[in-house]
Amino acid sequence: MNIKDLKPKTGTGCYRIADSDELVVMEHFGGIPAGRVRPLDHGIIIICTAGVAQFEYDGLTIQLSKNDLFLFMAHSVVENFMSSADFDCRELWFSRGEMWNMNLRVKNSLADLFPLKSNPKVALSDADVKMFDSYFQQLCYHMRNSSQLLYAEITHSIVGTFLLEVLSVMRRSNKKLKDDNIINNSGLHGKKLADRFVQLVEQSDGRIRRVDEFAKMLNVTPKYLSKLLMDTMNRKPSVMVAFFTLKAIENRLRYTDMTMQQIADDLHFANASFFGKYFKEHTGMTPMEYRTKYHQHKKKKNND
Repeated sequence: MNIKDLKPKTGTGCYRIADSDELVVMEHFGGIPAGRVRPLDHGIIIICTAGVAQFEYDGLTIQLSKNDLFLFMAHSVVENFMSSADFDCRELWFSRGEMWNMNLRVKNSLADLFPLKSNPKVALSDADVKMFDSYFQQLCYHMRNSSQLLYAEITHSIVGTFLLEVLSVMRRSNKKLKDDNIINNSGLHGKKLADRFVQLVEQSDGRIRRVDEFAKMLNVTPKYLSKLLMDTMNRKPSVMVAFFTLKAIENRLRYTDMTMQQIADDLHFANASFFGKYFKEHTGMTPMEYRTKYHQHKKKKNND
């Protein structure tokens, strides 16, 4: 697939702990490279500080303006990025491994971010803007002063609280997310297993669709995995597997010229007929109808 990996920048205004890309803070970021891009290993918190931008995010049209916060999830695809000349934003890049180094794991997990994939943007209040500005100032200060005693530990602690604030603000501003709160009663071990399940499903890229196969990878029973996901995410594992499978199919229908048979083979369906039936059962249209509709919509938007 013609999708470029998006990686954190280096240079002036970009701060890391040592030379690691696990955690990166950028004071200024003027935009996303042309073409189709995705971060494979990072989530990215983006706060627009000036100008406007528009782009396609996993098929959603996103418009950013000053004081908007956007959560860019790993493996999600962005294309058709356009912005005003004065567009600027701050960014915090965080890896899955970095998340587990933080105290955030005691209360929440990466799995908690799953519902935000379809609601990735929020307009910040004036109070929110001041709060996040304070966090960025603290992060930049501590990451610039690497000689400070315990600077890495201090930075991790600030980021952990920062991400909790992001989660709080995004849930507060979206009623569906508030009504769909994570139960969070399975303990640290359960949350870590839930995170690992999400990671395995993402990495399978639609090629594994049986819950029992994921349970086997995690050395648990399918029944236990189902209970675990309901406890930590209020989601059935089969629903999450279908979500990522459909995302993998849609990416191939949108961004490649692969035939239905080629997609079926690539995603390990028994045949093109079974692949088409699976997709129609979940979306209400055939793969070809989806591809045609997507490209017609894209052409119309480009002509407007």
